[in-house]
Amino acid sequence: MNDKKADLAGPGISTYEEVEKILPDNYSSVLDVKETQKAVYAVKEYIEKGLAEQLNLFLVQVPLIVEVDSGVNDMLDRDGSRTPVEFNAGLGIPEPIHASIVQAATKWKRLALAQFECEVGEGINTDMRAVRKDYFLDHDHSSYVDQWDWERVITAEDRNLEFLTDVVKRIWSVFVGADRMVREMYPQLNDTGIPRLPEELFFIHAEDLLARYPDLPRKQRETAILKEKDAVFIYGIGWVLDDGYPHEMRAADYDDWITPTTSADGRPMHGLNGDILVWNHVTQRRHELTSMGIRVTKDTLVQQLEASDLMHYLDMPYHQAIMNDEIPLSIGGGIGQSRTQMLLLQKAHLGEVSVTIWPNQLKEICEKKNIHVLE
Repeated sequence: MNDKKADLAGPGISTYEEVEKILPDNYSSVLDVKETQKAVYAVKEYIEKGLAEQLNLFLVQVPLIVEVDSGVNDMLDRDGSRTPVEFNAGLGIPEPIHASIVQAATKWKRLALAQFECEVGEGINTDMRAVRKDYFLDHDHSSYVDQWDWERVITAEDRNLEFLTDVVKRIWSVFVGADRMVREMYPQLNDTGIPRLPEELFFIHAEDLLARYPDLPRKQRETAILKEKDAVFIYGIGWVLDDGYPHEMRAADYDDWITPTTSADGRPMHGLNGDILVWNHVTQRRHELTSMGIRVTKDTLVQQLEASDLMHYLDMPYHQAIMNDEIPLSIGGGIGQSRTQMLLLQKAHLGEVSVTIWPNQLKEICEKKNIHVLE
């Protein structure tokens, strides 16, 4: 059980000895640096258009900086282990603005649905950039985060697993189409032996995944199912499972992980959220593409804050907006841009498709492995 508790501590491999073991030997990028950049933007354009068509979204501007006291910044989990960069802004004013750099636009987007006057069935997408300083920097975790952060207005009747599943399938169809498009653009991607993305996702609840592999920690459970299925959506992330641990820590104030649901065969479950994960054939590891879910109501917000010992959050403007019915019910998620591009372009490292800082220790490992990170 100690392994299961340690597995909740946060993202990343955690030691560079392990990173060196998992990065592929004899690696050679299929695309050169110029081809890679052209492919990155081709994938970006395709996915943005695909999401707009599948989910009825339009692109909007998104903040890099928010006020700390607004409660809008994404705290990523509920154990306080990953905190945003904060600073005072506003030279020459008596009381500077206490600001923070966003870790994601998860909560801002729900407020933005009202600001941009979105109707039911309509939503927004963003070209979001963020900083997450508390990540271990490995091959697929960076302090620089780029996401398509999207959000869509729903009705109370849409708050069910069937609706969530339909939205997930629509997003997956965009990924499959992007994979097909970039392979047509660069046929050499077909010559590596790496299969195309499967047409269909395998759906499984976190509670069923635990029952399937009861002795494995979360990341090992995900690895085991991905070796079988190649691409999965895991429902119900955040609810405490039968072994006494959630599948993964999830923040208490956006995704709904507490609502009771029912499995296809009638068993009680919990949660209206989940993650899409795939098997990365280059790194031979689990690879998360998106985290998403139906958002909390005012009732489930209170239940989740109470369960997380965070009831003081209710004083913040974002939480008050939910409690006072000032913002709509919604579904939304964050899709990793570099994560998706890394996968589709058959790269071993995020640094091959995005530019950010990496520790010298990691850069030395990459150089030995013939992995060329951008600077």
